Amino acid sequence: MSNTTEQLQTETAAGGNEFLELFGGIGDHYGLIIGPYHVADLPFIFYDDGFHFYPTEKSMEEAGIFTMQEGKPVKASDQSSPALDLSVTNLVFFQWLAIILLFFLFRKVSKAYKKDPSSAPRGIQNMFEVLVSYVKDEIVIPNIPGKNASYRLLPYFLTLFFFILGMNLIGLIPGAHTATGSIGVTAALAVTAFIVINITSIKEAGLKNYFKHLLGGAPVGLSFIMVPIEVLSMFIKPFALTIRLFANMTAGHIVLLALLGLLFYFKTIIISPAIVGFSVFLYFLEFLVALIQAYIFTMLTAIFVGLAIGDHSSEEHQEQAAN
Repeated sequence: MSNTTEQLQTETAAGGNEFLELFGGIGDHYGLIIGPYHVADLPFIFYDDGFHFYPTEKSMEEAGIFTMQEGKPVKASDQSSPALDLSVTNLVFFQWLAIILLFFLFRKVSKAYKKDPSSAPRGIQNMFEVLVSYVKDEIVIPNIPGKNASYRLLPYFLTLFFFILGMNLIGLIPGAHTATGSIGVTAALAVTAFIVINITSIKEAGLKNYFKHLLGGAPVGLSFIMVPIEVLSMFIKPFALTIRLFANMTAGHIVLLALLGLLFYFKTIIISPAIVGFSVFLYFLEFLVALIQAYIFTMLTAIFVGLAIGDHSSEEHQEQAAN
């Protein structure tokens, strides 16, 4: 009886370790990881008593200043983390890949327009025109008051939409990683949105109206209540953008890995047809989610910009802007 119990505990532990290995593949890594394979080393860059650059993990180990411990670089002397880690990680690589692909695609589309501006768009040119027109006509212009502001911010929103979409779609390639599944990436995108929202608000409504809005329309006597609430709401918006994109892009991958992990846990191929069927369905669902999340992040940012301009504006300022 005890032998059976021990065997069951051993098998359960083995299954749990396989689950942990699967879920560990979602996160960031030092080095280029494609699926379960370490394809290549990526540069290690640290700032700790000066800059340190190592092209590979081997060169870092040979230098003797830093070493790898449990998959993370630490100082060899006291096992503490570097003061500032600027290393090129797996998710950074896939962000760069998205940027490079978008650059060449847009370059190709741009050349096609320059070559024959009067011809009807075809192929990828037609797809990009549809997406650009949709972002402009359905997201930016309807939500941002003022023609000048909407057209001035259009390049930012186009970049935001296609960058998020590119990272999401690359993450659907078998073996690739979704950069938007990292909260650091989504937080950086949200911080840029926060800056754009507030700078646009100040530019369009004026600094006086910007600070006046912190009262929320309440009397000055209630400023000790209203100002903290309004300031807090300014930071809640980018926080919501961060968590929404990160959670949605991570959830689908976790469900897929959980389904695949059942094969290792039960150690039988009998359930494989059901798992494959559900996995294919979820894969196509993730493709839809990749599109929707790029749209939602861009749409919410445009709405927040529009609300900031509308809330801070005044008839006097609008008349001055018109003149």
